[in-house]
Amino acid sequence: MIRCSKRIILGSGSPRRRELLAGLDVEFTVDTGNTFEESVPEGAAPAEVPLLMAKGKSHGFHRLLEDDELLITADTVVILEGRVLGKPHTRGEAVAMLRSLSGRTHEVVSAVVFRTREREICTTDTTTVHVSPLDDEMISYYIDRYKPFDKAGGYGIQEWLGYASMGQIEGSFYNVMGFPVHKVWEMLQQF
Repeated sequence: MIRCSKRIILGSGSPRRRELLAGLDVEFTVDTGNTFEESVPEGAAPAEVPLLMAKGKSHGFHRLLEDDELLITADTVVILEGRVLGKPHTRGEAVAMLRSLSGRTHEVVSAVVFRTREREICTTDTTTVHVSPLDDEMISYYIDRYKPFDKAGGYGIQEWLGYASMGQIEGSFYNVMGFPVHKVWEMLQQF
């Protein structure tokens, strides 16, 4: 287990982020208490959205940080032709998202914020993903079986749809999962 001079708090309920941070062999706790209301400011560039959200989550943490604590927050978006695809709320939204991604290339942008009482550092990472053509049967199977309603863009690259149709990516696979662990590791070295 790698030791950090601070007690690490992951301010995310994402099981994928928990799994990926644990993969770095660091000790941490999870605390999702937050007052931040996610809303994108008018006129924000799509690639800026994850950093705005990750900072909002950090500063919306439900309590003041202790001197020996390090809070990690993150956000991920899928960007298709300059449009942000968030998490689908309904089956219909998930179908529409996956149809729009079918046979096309999109970007996945993640942002991570590390904050202590004394300082804040941030990073972003971008990965390009090409999706093979998807037919309605594939889309229905994936949505009905995997229920991707907690995933930006309506898919998880680590699930069946990723295996079947996303063989070409440029950049970090883990970034597409929502947590660019190589950048998180670099940031941890500063603490």
